[in-house]
Amino acid sequence: MGLRHRNSLTDCTHFFITTTVVKFLNVFKDSTACELLIRNIKHYQKRYEFNILAYVIMPSHFHWIIEVNKRKGTVSDLMRDIKKYSAWDIMEYLEKENSNYSPAFSASAKDYEDQKRKFWMPRFYDEVIRNEKMFWQKLSYIHYNPVEAGIVDSPAEYKYSSARNYIEGDHSVIVVDTSLAGTEIK
Repeated sequence: MGLRHRNSLTDCTHFFITTTVVKFLNVFKDSTACELLIRNIKHYQKRYEFNILAYVIMPSHFHWIIEVNKRKGTVSDLMRDIKKYSAWDIMEYLEKENSNYSPAFSASAKDYEDQKRKFWMPRFYDEVIRNEKMFWQKLSYIHYNPVEAGIVDSPAEYKYSSARNYIEGDHSVIVVDTSLAGTEIK
């Protein structure tokens, strides 16, 4: 499959990204599934040396803003690895828990010869962050996503969101680079 003109974005470093679980399954209502995703993100953050500027893990998907290190890998490289290995870990965990998700994972893989199960939808959505205004719009969208979904009343109440990093300085779930907020994005 094509890269949707990603080759023309080789100078871009800041991205808003969304990726979704197959069939919009609410897998991430389970805190262990969230922790497995975070563990994978932290592992690949070391490998690809990218910065997390914002994130939220919603029940069926996650959004984040990252700054990639072009010398270490592309947005496609890191998303490929995070999606692949987090899928294995999360599906293994869910199968041990006897969850009802296994049939959906199997059914989602039927069009893929080399896969028996599929966790993530095939592609991820990415958008280049082109300026400070766009960064703040996406940051606000990410932080208010749990509020808009009716999960919490205020952004900082949601454990799996960088709102806690920005509002409370709480980096206990995952470290977020909050120092770039308010600076020019290039």
